[in-house]
Amino acid sequence: MKLLRYGPMGNEKPGLLDASGRVRDLSRHVDDIAGGVLAPEGLARLRGIDPETLPLVAGTPQQDLRLGACVGRIGKFICIGLNYADHAAETGAAIPAEPIVFNKWTSAIVGPDDDVEIPRGSLKTDWEVELGVVIGKPGRYIDEADAMDHVAGYCVINDVSEREYQIERGGTWDKGKGCDTFGPTGPWMVTSDEIADPQNLKMWLDVDGRRYQDGSTTTMIFSVRQVVAYLSRFMSLQSGDVISTGTPPGVGLGQKPPVYLKPGQTMTLGIEGLGTQKQRAVAA
Repeated sequence: MKLLRYGPMGNEKPGLLDASGRVRDLSRHVDDIAGGVLAPEGLARLRGIDPETLPLVAGTPQQDLRLGACVGRIGKFICIGLNYADHAAETGAAIPAEPIVFNKWTSAIVGPDDDVEIPRGSLKTDWEVELGVVIGKPGRYIDEADAMDHVAGYCVINDVSEREYQIERGGTWDKGKGCDTFGPTGPWMVTSDEIADPQNLKMWLDVDGRRYQDGSTTTMIFSVRQVVAYLSRFMSLQSGDVISTGTPPGVGLGQKPPVYLKPGQTMTLGIEGLGTQKQRAVAA
């Protein structure tokens, strides 16, 4: 299944993408794509619905029909840093011995095609295409052997980052990661049964038509399985939590000289089997 949320910002409705690429309304069955709806029993209930019996939503998704973030009421937005060997190399960083963990504030979450705001005074706003992992079955102290049972599905995330705030202004990375609009999520969550191998997905990002990132989840240092199990040692993972698992090389920081976003530029990005995003950078 491809689950999504559609409609005006702040008033999104639950839906799914049918086999013809049209949006079907799920409002009669669930109030949102969130929380327990994403647990195994919730997804099983949705799988039992014939999409043809659901009301057809007018418009073409990502054209004249806005999509919101594919998961609603996200409790935790957890991120993994320097999780691709080739990205670590481009930044001159050592391969981490353990996953680097930081957070994006939930106020950063926007739809896949909403504008990204460059913060006031920012000179180093950057891009990062990432594989998002949505937790379905909650748990703590999860064994790696069982970790994939806790994954509801996957989505595209742009981990927009302000490098000065992240690296040069003291404190943790979170300062440069959680600005408003820095978390485009979607267009839809693809349930895990439709992704044969999350460790073999092509991913890419363009700015104004120029390809900067052209990578694959094959170069992840810590796999989805390892990340889920690792995080569960430090916090309970709950239905609807989202994990952004790191980015391949080609970020602006890694260019020589570095290249950063300017108002008016457009980012286009995607992951094999998970859809695409398109955001315009605007001044906050």
